[in-house]
Parts: sequence; C-alpha cells; structure tokens
Amino acid sequence: MSEAQRADARRRWPLSRTVGVAVLALLVFAVAVVVVGEIALASAHDTSTALDGVFIGVAVGLLLTVVLLAASLRATAVRPLDHLAAQARRVADGEFGHEVTVRGPREVTNLAADVNTMRERILQELSTTRQANEILQAHAEELQRSNAELEQFAYVASHDLQEPLRKVASFSQLLQRRYAGKLDARADQYIDFAVDGAKRMQALINDLLTYSRVGRSAREPALVPSDEALTQARANLSDQIEQTGATIETGHLPMVLAEMPLLIAVFQNLLSNALKFSGPKPPRVVITVGRDEPFWLFSFTDNGIGIEPEYAERIFVIFQRLHERSAYSGTGIGLAMTRKIIEYFGGRIWLDTGYTEGARFLFTLPMPQESEGSDQDEETDG
Repeated sequence: MSEAQRADARRRWPLSRTVGVAVLALLVFAVAVVVVGEIALASAHDTSTALDGVFIGVAVGLLLTVVLLAASLRATAVRPLDHLAAQARRVADGEFGHEVTVRGPREVTNLAADVNTMRERILQELSTTRQANEILQAHAEELQRSNAELEQFAYVASHDLQEPLRKVASFSQLLQRRYAGKLDARADQYIDFAVDGAKRMQALINDLLTYSRVGRSAREPALVPSDEALTQARANLSDQIEQTGATIETGHLPMVLAEMPLLIAVFQNLLSNALKFSGPKPPRVVITVGRDEPFWLFSFTDNGIGIEPEYAERIFVIFQRLHERSAYSGTGIGLAMTRKIIEYFGGRIWLDTGYTEGARFLFTLPMPQESEGSDQDEETDG
C-alpha cells in the first residue's frame, strides 16, 4: 500500500463507526418519539386522536429513518464493495495492469489496497516467469540446434566415415591374410594393430549411431512382453552364453510400456556385461521382477567381479571404463545406452551398492494401467 493510499484510508470512517452512527440515530429517534408522544398525550384533549397521531408520526419517522440508513449503508458499504468486486474481476480476467482503488469505509479501502498489492506481486511474478520462459525458450532453441547437429553427425558417421573405414578394415585384413608370416614379426604386429584399430573404430561408430538414435523414433511406447525381449536378447548372445557356460534364471516377465527393439537392447547390454565380467566362475544371472507401482521393478543379479560403490554413477557415463581395454573388450557405451533407453521409457536404472556377491542392477519400467493394483500378475522371483 502506498503512503497516499494509507493517508486516504486513515481519513475514511471505518464501517463499524458508520454502523454505530446508524444505531445511535435509531436510539435518538426512539427517545424523541417517546418524548414527543408523552408531550402530545399530556396536552391532548382527545386521547384516541393523540394516539393515532403519535403512531402515524412514529411510522413515518421510522420509515424515513430506515430509508436513510439503507441509503447510507448502500453508499458507504455496499456500493464500494461492488466496485471493488468489479475491479477484482477485471484483474482476475487478466487485466493485471489495472490499478485497484476504491473510495469508501476504511475496511473497504484497506481491502482494496491489499488486493492492489497482490496484483502488483502477481505482475512481478509474471515478469519473472516470462523472463524464465524466455531463457528456457533460448535453451530449447539451442538444444534443438544441438540435436540437429547431432543428426548431421549421425548422417556423416553412417555414410562419410563408414565407407573409408570399411576400406581400411578390409585391406588391413587382406594384408593380414596374405602376408601373415611372410614378413618379420614386427610387420605382423603392425598389421594386427591396424586390423584391431579398424574393428574397434567400426564398433565405436555403430554404438554411437545406436546411442544417438535412442528416443528419436516417432513411435509411442506400447505394450510389449518383456519375456519375449529377454528371449531375443539371449538368442543374440547364444554364442557367448555357450562359450562361458552361463546359466540364466528367470520366471515369467510382465507386459511393460516400451519399444521391443530398445527393450531387447536393454536386456542384451545387461546380459553381455554379466557374461563379460564374470570372473573365474561360470556366469550365473538371476532376473526377477516385482511391483513398485506404478512401475515394474526389474533386478539383474550376477556372480561376477562386481562394481565398487564409488563407481555407481560413473559406469552410466558414456565412454567411461573401469578396466583396461586389453582386459575387457567394449566401447564403454553399453550402460550409458541402457540408462538412456530406460529413461526414455519413463523409468530409471541404478546399481545396488549393497550387493557384494557380484553386481546387481535395478531398473523400473512403466506398468500398464490395467495391471496397476491388480493381483492377476504375480511377482516372479526365478
């Protein structure tokens, strides 16, 4: 409230004083009626005529007093409140620049000043929100530009880089087949380095392309059977499963909201990690699922070398490796891609740092609405 408004409010009669004056006027009128009536009766020769005159005077005076009080209250209270309500409606309809001012009793004036202060606060908040929206819009445009550049990079990687890389890889392999053992040991070593480098570059480019394409599909996630995605992932890794002697234990897996190719990639990446980092013992992978409404909570547990808790977040960062490339193959994209896919589906993934007998990954996937709160789909625990 401004100082001018405060001063104006102090000069105004409060509504309680207005009502008090009205009540006092009624009391004065009542006393006057009694006095006049007594005088009229005392001086009148015809008592009935005097009483009739007194009653008529009382009725007329009371009527005039009520009319005057009603008009006064309307002018001092009802009309200012109606005016305040009309101005408040204008502000509520979006005219935030309209200043709310009312002339009337002190309470109404104070209320109008409070409403106007609220309007000014709304204007300040609206200005702040608009500035924040402008910043967000700028960031969104920058992100859109960055995404366009990423798409351009994907195009370049899939066309301009792949073709010369294929030539390098094919001719390096041709040199390896034709001249292996015919040159000195150092030449054979150099050729091996070239072949290995070309193969790793091809794998890296393919993984980057796959990573960049996650979430760019125009398709909406739909109901897919997760057990079929696991079956396909196991089929894709059948050679590694056979070579390592791995056992995979699971029960029936539920329907989830996802895309089948991406869900297969999630299961395949997690299974591949379990097979790769198995240690000296044959790999054993246990897959369970339970309810964490409105999500299904999946658990991938293996008996491998495990992951230290301090690396629980680092393992999901692209290109982050915990071991030398000579010890374990890979590009360092698998878990980063897995997290990106699961978050694209609306879930999340994390490492269970409390499990020490190997590694346990937990992740959630949205539960179909018809399955929420239903007891028909039982939890599976392998």
